[in-house]
Amino acid sequence: MLVDNFLNYLRYERNYSDYTIESYKKDISQFEAFVSEQSVCLNFPVDVDADLVRNWIVQLMDNGYSPVSVNRKLSSLKSFFKYLMKQKVISVNPMRMVVGPKTKKPLPYFVKDRDMEMLLDEDQPVSDEDFESVRNHLIVEMLYDTGMRRSELVGLQDADIDYELMQIKVTGKRNKQRLIPFANGLKELMQKYQQIRNREAGSGKWFFVRSNGEQISAAIVYNIVKRKLSEIPTLAKRSPHVLRHSFATSMLNNGAELNAVKDLLGHSSLASTSVYTHTSFEELKKVYHAHPRAQKEGGHYGN
Repeated sequence: MLVDNFLNYLRYERNYSDYTIESYKKDISQFEAFVSEQSVCLNFPVDVDADLVRNWIVQLMDNGYSPVSVNRKLSSLKSFFKYLMKQKVISVNPMRMVVGPKTKKPLPYFVKDRDMEMLLDEDQPVSDEDFESVRNHLIVEMLYDTGMRRSELVGLQDADIDYELMQIKVTGKRNKQRLIPFANGLKELMQKYQQIRNREAGSGKWFFVRSNGEQISAAIVYNIVKRKLSEIPTLAKRSPHVLRHSFATSMLNNGAELNAVKDLLGHSSLASTSVYTHTSFEELKKVYHAHPRAQKEGGHYGN
């Protein structure tokens, strides 16, 4: 009952997505099962203490969970027990003294400007009348040109696009909306796609659709992007989020201010956006290593 109340709180008061709520539910259920295994006398969640949580962490690590996965699960528990404190179900928060395993945050994967330009040039549809080819090309182009999330692209409606003001209204996490400008090149692709879509699949509410006129799914978008990015053999990760990373990195490398990129990406704080400055810095280090002075012993910048 308490877990259900918490999930309803996330859904209706915090506007969390169904996917996020399901993740919280799985994490809390997994911990509850662990508590039950320890002793039938323990009353979840009232009898939970810090030692019990730490023992769970040890079990998770022993079972092969990565530090990132463990910390995500701990984040779910922290939110749950914080909610119980607010509801006065418990008087002491067992999570307050719990520290998760340390993680080394990897830098985001991204595609270099020249590789992305070559990829998009080669990806031009063979026929302007082929609905799926035109749509798939536009999906890759739009994700790279705007930096929007996959879920935001899937949720786009015709009414969200203003061709006169050259901007797209995007609904992001927790139903927050923002405006993203676009250039003439993307405008032409979007209008061409809409013409073919209306003729082949019919006009409706959703901007991106399948050939039967129904809203495109997140899985289809993922497969389209993965297939296209697979053409870059040196790229270790291939997903729609890589295009979002590529957009942000390209913007910063070409002189955009951090605050502007933050607003375009829909980040709530600069901390989330600042990771891309590290990515850009890594590129600068590589460039410096090519300098003759950097080749001398002890001359490697950053080492």
